Amino acid sequence: MKIILANDGLAKEGITLLENAGFEVNLTHVAQEQLANYINANKITGLLVRSATKVNKEIINACPDLKLIGRGGVGMDNIDVPYAESKGIHVINTPEASSESVAELVFAHLLGAVRFLPDSNRNMPLEGESHFKSLKKSYSGGTELRGKTLGIVGFGRIGQATAKMALSLGMKVIYTDHHVAQANLDISFFDGQTVGFSLIGQDLESVLKQSDFVSLHVPAQEDYIIGAKELELMKSGSGIINTSRGGILDEVALVDALDNDQLAFACLDVFESEPHPEIQILMNPKISLTPHIGASTLEAQERIGIELAEQVIKLLN
Repeated sequence: MKIILANDGLAKEGITLLENAGFEVNLTHVAQEQLANYINANKITGLLVRSATKVNKEIINACPDLKLIGRGGVGMDNIDVPYAESKGIHVINTPEASSESVAELVFAHLLGAVRFLPDSNRNMPLEGESHFKSLKKSYSGGTELRGKTLGIVGFGRIGQATAKMALSLGMKVIYTDHHVAQANLDISFFDGQTVGFSLIGQDLESVLKQSDFVSLHVPAQEDYIIGAKELELMKSGSGIINTSRGGILDEVALVDALDNDQLAFACLDVFESEPHPEIQILMNPKISLTPHIGASTLEAQERIGIELAEQVIKLLN
């Protein structure tokens, strides 16, 4: 029997599919430094991970019987994909499963930020009883999203899902992407109706200058995409959201831009020093924070589990 180690967990729907196809699913979470020994000792055929587990050359070299590595999510930067494939190992991911969940998190942050909810939720428990009127006054200058411009950097599946939500809210959407010159988006509604939009990509500088809010949706990079120079191009009082990867946004420059009021707010689900974000980020009242939960909805995890299982069955049976 082929054994699959789901080291960072797997939705029950995926487990059921694999077991019905004759696989054994091991849900033990193995520490990084013990992973290779565990794979060999338990004769693991396939390894499924999310972002927490790293599958590098050392693990690949140490596990000659490993036939498949699967990533539950879009980004593959925690897996040495070219090296694994050079060793004849199948490498899979689930590029479509989490798009809606990440896009909804963008708007959870954005809707909260324009109404000061992160700061309000910090201060109301402390001062709501004694300073209700002054808090009400300080949070009375919120803005609406309708009619504002959302700039999207990176227009793959998640970027496009974010664009559809923005358009549904009555926002203008502009985007930049080296690989997507033009995109046709169809927005579906509950009653079967659809509305189509055609968008043409722009350069990064134009997007930054025109946008009221900028949302980042790019894979891991060797260097920052958004640094001090790029933040200075943005509208005074605008906001930025990063739900893609830590390390694409210069956090030192970000704090400076917030401190000098170039930016009104930032929303971060990912961090440069993850899983140990810098205290200057965690304590900044202008930053809305979540701990890398973009794909962490029940629906997304179900889709990820099913998509991984179907690929494993196809490749290993």
